[in-house]
Amino acid sequence: MTTCIGFGAHEAHGKLSPLRIERRALRDDDVAISIAYCGVCHSDLHFVHNDWNSTVFPCVPGHEIVGHVTAVGAGVTRYKVGDSVAVGCMVDSCQHCAPCEDHQEQFCAGMTPTYNGKDRQTGDLTYGGYSDSIVVREKFVLRVPASLDLRFASPLLCAGITVWNPMRRFGIGKGSKVAVVGLGGLGHMGVKLAAALGAEVTVITTSPGKADDARDLGAHHVLLSTDPQAMQSAFNRFDFILDTIPTRHNLNPYLMLLGRNGQLVLVGAIEPLEPIHGGLLMRNNRSIAGSLFGGLQATQELLDFCAEHNVLPSCEMIAIQDINSAFERMQKNDVKYRFVIDMQSIKDVRID
Repeated sequence: MTTCIGFGAHEAHGKLSPLRIERRALRDDDVAISIAYCGVCHSDLHFVHNDWNSTVFPCVPGHEIVGHVTAVGAGVTRYKVGDSVAVGCMVDSCQHCAPCEDHQEQFCAGMTPTYNGKDRQTGDLTYGGYSDSIVVREKFVLRVPASLDLRFASPLLCAGITVWNPMRRFGIGKGSKVAVVGLGGLGHMGVKLAAALGAEVTVITTSPGKADDARDLGAHHVLLSTDPQAMQSAFNRFDFILDTIPTRHNLNPYLMLLGRNGQLVLVGAIEPLEPIHGGLLMRNNRSIAGSLFGGLQATQELLDFCAEHNVLPSCEMIAIQDINSAFERMQKNDVKYRFVIDMQSIKDVRID
């Protein structure tokens, strides 16, 4: 085993502070990674606050990880020391069930999350990317293309794949009329990726002040959901609506905007929603779907696509020492659009 430095919380709503954590000795199929950058996801905040009543403390968050290989196990064939690599929301799964065989490891009943999970072999608690290094099974390590800027790649591992997965599932491409509801960490990636896929993109927002930002990100149109006349004029307009709103809300006004066979996909709200009018689904054969993050194959496809089309998240770089203020700002939606931790800063951390 090796000891590394991480930042974690020891209790619900506690401040993140430096701590020493153990990384396992390399197994034959393991890859050791020096972490260069780690994205800050809203899920990290939820786990630190124990909002889902499932957090095991100490909690070291971080599941948007990019860095470089420093060592490999005896059986590793895909990576060598020095390679640029990435790790997303999971670090293991059973590899034998139907979801795993279909490259949807995220739905494996035995999927091991990157943090706040249990190692499949030892049962030890997993610790995430708010740390200087990590050891991960080779199968769950992704290759970062040389043309993808490592500084901005990490949010693709959660925010990016979360919106990419449903767009690929429903065949979004040239000629698709796509609406993105909400313009935060998920929404801004939805706009960039839908536009890169060739779709006609509309941002639906409550804030007129976000119109310029939406167009700068690649949106062709902006629709104010607080404007009844504008919403009525958009009835039946869209083939696909990506709903990134993270809290309980009313879907009915958005359902009315879907055309024949249109889909509304939820990627933000992990909680009960307001009642849905069944007639809105029956009319135009509309449907509602949900989507989690994607499997390994889809995530690698996303990284390759973003490298080819130069699609990168809009990020604000921070030092690990600023993580608590970043959490406070994230609660206030005061970030455009993702925080990324420069892990070079952890070298300045001292633990007495």
